Amino acid sequence: MDSLDATCLNGIDAESEFIETNGVSLHTVQAGPEDGPLVVLLHGFPECWYGWHRQLGPLAKAGYRVVIPDQRGYNLSDKPTGVGSYHIRELAADIAGLVDTLGYDQAAVAGHDWGAAVAWWLALEYPERLSKLCIVNVPHPTVFERTLRSSWSQRKNSWYIAWFQLPVLPELTASAGNYWLLATSLDSSSRPDAFTKTDMDRYRLAWSQPGALEGMINWYRAIVRARPRPVRQQVETPTRILWGGRDEFLDLEMAHKSLEYCTDGELRVIDEATHWILHEEPAVAVETLLELFEPPQTTST
Repeated sequence: MDSLDATCLNGIDAESEFIETNGVSLHTVQAGPEDGPLVVLLHGFPECWYGWHRQLGPLAKAGYRVVIPDQRGYNLSDKPTGVGSYHIRELAADIAGLVDTLGYDQAAVAGHDWGAAVAWWLALEYPERLSKLCIVNVPHPTVFERTLRSSWSQRKNSWYIAWFQLPVLPELTASAGNYWLLATSLDSSSRPDAFTKTDMDRYRLAWSQPGALEGMINWYRAIVRARPRPVRQQVETPTRILWGGRDEFLDLEMAHKSLEYCTDGELRVIDEATHWILHEEPAVAVETLLELFEPPQTTST
């Protein structure tokens, strides 16, 4: 699989590189000046690094060193066996180690969906490694856990988590019909034309990598079996939460409650956006990130 091409990067000078971290090799896409402040963008399910491709160019042009990993289990990154390999602490340790390997003391981190869950965990267990935190459409882990216990509405919206606990069947179902279920889920839960044919072709290539579906789904299996708790609940890192108001998977009330766990937090709700705000409102995402991050020391590209 060719991990980069001009059609998806719009001429951005980016490179593909594999980084060793926490016992796994993560495929990354990197762009921007090598001496720029580090920005790490974390994708969610069922995407890959490409989920942030519309934000990569503008951030790189603004002078940031932008690194987007395929997280473990996804696309071209390693896919270790066993559900325990996808414990949230391992996922967060991957990214902390990534920052180390890249030679930085800190990074500004943004995450969407599962990537946001990892970003929250980084802020709670590796606060010294984060300079800024941007969360897109996932609540603070304590808020999500408490809401699942008390809200039938959220339990209904999260039904698929229980489905993913079954062995083998979710992988077989997801791969059937040229990944029809995954593609249809993206289309049906987003605004019309949010995902282009190029987007879907790119994701189908990622889903078709050996072991990818099992690795991706193991994230859900691990979080249910382990039920971990972070070492702290309060986020001290300056945080901005970006939320699509029409998200059908996660109740908006959880975004507001998440602010209670942020010492320096702000919430921006885009009423007309869904869970897939990075695709539907790419410029809004870039604007939010640039407003949050410190101005880089260099603006060269």
